[in-house]
Parts: sequence; structure tokens; C-alpha cells
Amino acid sequence: MTHPSTLARPALTEPGDRAHPRPRAARGLPTAAVTALGLFAAARLTGVLVLAATAWATGKHPLVLLARSWDSIWYLGIAAHGYGRTLYFQPTVVHSDLAFFPLYPALVRTVTSLTPLNAGTAGLLVSWLAAAAAACGVYAIGSRLYGRAVATLLVLLWGLLPHSVVLSMAYTEPVLTAFAAWSLYAVLSERWLWAGSLAALAGLSRPNGFAVAAAVLAAAAHEVWRRRGRKVPHRLWTGVALAPLGWVGFVLWVGRRKGDPLRGYFEVQRLWGSRFDFGAGSLRFVKHLLLYGDRLVFPVTLMIVTAAVLLFALLIADRAPLPLLVYSGVLLLIALGGSGFFESKPRFLLPAFPLLLPLARALARTARARPWHATVVVGALAGLSFAYGAYLVVIAHTPL
Repeated sequence: MTHPSTLARPALTEPGDRAHPRPRAARGLPTAAVTALGLFAAARLTGVLVLAATAWATGKHPLVLLARSWDSIWYLGIAAHGYGRTLYFQPTVVHSDLAFFPLYPALVRTVTSLTPLNAGTAGLLVSWLAAAAAACGVYAIGSRLYGRAVATLLVLLWGLLPHSVVLSMAYTEPVLTAFAAWSLYAVLSERWLWAGSLAALAGLSRPNGFAVAAAVLAAAAHEVWRRRGRKVPHRLWTGVALAPLGWVGFVLWVGRRKGDPLRGYFEVQRLWGSRFDFGAGSLRFVKHLLLYGDRLVFPVTLMIVTAAVLLFALLIADRAPLPLLVYSGVLLLIALGGSGFFESKPRFLLPAFPLLLPLARALARTARARPWHATVVVGALAGLSFAYGAYLVVIAHTPL
């Protein structure tokens, strides 16, 4: 017996739907998943083509922008030379590559070692393959909870977010989302060893990757509580032990290199201007934005973060499974509570795909009742995503 707030519910039916037994749904899964992946690929390819046209019109090379923008340069440097690069600006502003987690550059280095590709092209290949794997994982979760129609729309919405251009760049968000989605799917299907192993890899991907381990630990704690008085399988305990190892291991390794195992990594982040202050820095910036205004990127960021908070409230009201709530909540807490790089907060929220579940369900209902209205909504989202993505990468000159 499973508990609905922790493990996956059977695919729910909306009005007008007919419930399918699990075996029949499973037989139809591959074709439906391919359709969802095809829509995601079409969305991202169109976004890249719009970006390329914008880049060529302004005398820039699109592949250079996609492969070597902002943090991509740091990751590719680590892939080529290892850790050790530090830039000194002021005594209180020191940028060290120890702030960047190791899994993505390790994957890039592996590709460059096994193929004739250069680092930039290898970085794009890793990101694109990871984005495809993430889309499949997002689909699997949506299908398990609410059926194929909602799952397909969930994948499409994720590929049409305003900052989804990052999924086509040499960045780490696709890698984190891929491991996160499949780890969460493993939790929902009670495959604890897979859940813990994939969570450990997610923790090696990005600083906010520990949100996956938090979700695994929360789900495991709930399962232990639910089984009180009964035997807990050893796979659960092993998964729990594995889940935080990636994130904790890298943080301790950086701390040891800095001479302070527990605080060294956080000092590196502080010198980058990034620290957790419970949202005080974000509130100061929002006050500045409301009083004095700023470039387009910042008000759009404020709208996206506000929308994420509202969607999380809807996710709670929808009684989503506990692992999805914890995972999304931790990502949202990090984005809201962290100071510095306000314009990067939408990128930090890009892996929080469960926030889109209420929208995907609403869009599925609209598509059944008024297909034309759903088409207009998707078209508007696509236009916004493609135009804003090109603006961010080619024109804005604002750190992603």
C-alpha cells in the first residue's frame, strides 16, 4: 500500500477521460513519449534558429554564444585544465572556479577525450543529450501521475519557459534536471537505490542539486514513519545514504582545499557575491526595481519568480506527491533566499519542472474543451520564449 502524498498516484483522469489499466498505459508509453520528446525538440530547435537569426543579424556567431557565454566559459575551462583559476577584483570580490560543481565539466572532458570535438561543441552535445534525457524523465513523472496528455503538455511547457534557451546552451541545468527527474521518478516507484544514486549525481551537478537529495530523504522519512513497527527494506536505507554524497562530498573537498572543511565552499560563494540571507538581498533589489526601474531583464525576472511562488501554492493545493513538493520547495527557497545575481533566479528555477504541473493540467482541460484556445496559448508562450531567449543571449549582455 502506498501513501498518496509520498508515492505516485495512478494516472488521474480529468472530466471526459477514461481510465486505462496500468499495463495498457505502459504499452502505449513509448509512442507517446516519442511524441512529447519530438515536440520538445521542435520547440528548442525553433528557439535556436530564432537565436541564430538574431545573432547573424547583429554580426555574432550563434554557436559561440551558445557554447561560450558567462558560466559556460568557467565550466569549459575546468574541463580543459582542471580546477585552479581565480580572478581577483577587490579584496571582497574574488571569483574562483571552485564555486562550480564538477560533473558537467567531467562529462565534457570525457567527450573531448573520446571524440574529435572541441570543448565548446562537446559542452553543447552534453547539454542537448541531457535536455533530451530530462524531457523523458519529466514525461515519465507526468504520465505516472496524470496520464499521457498532461505529461506531453508538461514537457512542452518546460521547453517553452522564458529561460528555456538555457537548455540549448553549454550550461548545467539540463544535466541537473535529467538526474533530478529520474531520481524523483525512482522515488515515486519506490526504487530507492536508483533514487539515491541519481540524487548523488544531481548533487555533483550544481549547488542547488541538493534539492534532489532533500526530496529523497523526505520521502524516505515519510515511508519509515508510515511503516512504523514494520521492517524497512535495506534498499531504502542505502538510497538514503547515497543521496547526499555527491553534494556533501564536493562541498567538503572544496572546504579542505580552502583550509576550512565546513565553511570553505560557502566562503568561495560569498566572495562571488552569493550567499543565503533569507531573501534580504532580493527584497532590497526588488525595492530598487520598483522605485527606480531597470533593464527589461530585471522586471521579467521579478514576474517569473512571482509566478513560481504562485505555482508552488497551486502545487500544494493540488496535493502533489511529497518528493515533488520538497524538491520544488527547496529550489524555490534557494532562489528566493539567496542574495546576488538576481537576474539568474529564473535559471535557478528552470529545473523546478513540477511547478508546471498545475498549468499542464489546466491546459489539458482547455485542449479538450476548446482546442483553438489551447493552440493560441501555446503559440503565445512559444513566441515569448523564442524572442526573449534570443534577447537574453544575443542582446541583453546580462549574466544568465
